[in-house]
Amino acid sequence: MSAPPAWLVTGATGQLGTDLQALLAGADVTALGRRELDLTDEAQVRGVVGRWRDDALARGARPVVLNAAAYTAVDAAEADEETAHRVNGLAPGWLAEELAGRGRLVHVSTDYVFAGDATRPYRPDDEPAPRTAYGRTKLAGERAVAAVDDDAVVVRTAWVYAAHGKNFVRTMLRLEAERDTVSVVEDQTGSPTWSADLAGGLVEVAQSPVRGVLHATNAGSTTWYGLAVAVFAGVGADLDRVLPVPTSAYPTPAPRPAYSVLDGEAWTAAGLTHLGYWEPALAACLSQLGVLAT
Repeated sequence: MSAPPAWLVTGATGQLGTDLQALLAGADVTALGRRELDLTDEAQVRGVVGRWRDDALARGARPVVLNAAAYTAVDAAEADEETAHRVNGLAPGWLAEELAGRGRLVHVSTDYVFAGDATRPYRPDDEPAPRTAYGRTKLAGERAVAAVDDDAVVVRTAWVYAAHGKNFVRTMLRLEAERDTVSVVEDQTGSPTWSADLAGGLVEVAQSPVRGVLHATNAGSTTWYGLAVAVFAGVGADLDRVLPVPTSAYPTPAPRPAYSVLDGEAWTAAGLTHLGYWEPALAACLSQLGVLAT
């Protein structure tokens, strides 16, 4: 009989970390936010994770780390790539090394490892070509995990939102209440992914034997404009209040991918549960927030 998992959730105060904790409520879970685990500090990371790992093993449990922590300030990373690299690029390798031969790592990565100029969904084995500091540092993290060559899986995702925290869906809900019209980019395409669905997928893959790189998003695709329209429709607002604009209307230090759709075929081929389509997931999130129109 296999040992029961002892879970360590990093990035505990983020939207994905919060949903992972909710999903694992009642289980053997240790949740660490930035104050408890500074991912720029190698000695602290190794010390904290090493002690937790040894305690889990002493109790007859199997250590499993769900690394939901990241330096996600995409524009700020352009000016502070060194810090982003320590959090996104080096820390995943430290985690993998601390678990090598003694536990499992599920590391969350991003669509930003790709150039964003594809005409079909990106597959896990497509060649990465990041165009931003954030993307470069996240790719470095993937490679650091792979270099340890142990019991680990990298899960790339994209366009994540939740019923809590700071994200696009909640921003649209706020702007719908505050403004007559809202201008939203119409020439960037991706797959909106509800954090609650992603959390379920991460817990499932953690308990599977799968290794390597997988993609996990809600299925289907739309633009940011399309997602904003769907939010307005979901709360019964006038759709004409959402105005489409090009990316050039919102210049940013870090270029945004024009195309971020990730191919999830390898996920289901591995026997893992399909995360479902983005439209019902959005409706479930709006229902959870108590704003879904009836």
